[in-house]
Amino acid sequence: MTVWQIILLASILVLATKMLGYLVPPRVLETPTASRTAELMTVALLSALIVVQTIGAGQGIVIDARLPALAVAAGLFALRVPFILVIIAAAATAAGLRALGWG
Repeated sequence: MTVWQIILLASILVLATKMLGYLVPPRVLETPTASRTAELMTVALLSALIVVQTIGAGQGIVIDARLPALAVAAGLFALRVPFILVIIAAAATAAGLRALGWG
């Protein structure tokens, strides 16, 4: 199989899975377990995306200025700092470390 055939097959499977979701009765989706699972799944997928984008580079793992910037952002989120200030502080951290030659 070529890469494009795999992509096409995966796209068809994703569409089919999405369409099957419309067949699920609403009463099943309104249960607390389903609601909680959907919430936790969103957080897990977003966390995985953040980790991959932060320490991933091609097929390897790279520790550079992005990791301390992510730690700063997480700490500021824990302190309930406004989002724009978190972004500015994380960007400043990464820029400062890169200016010092780290990463």
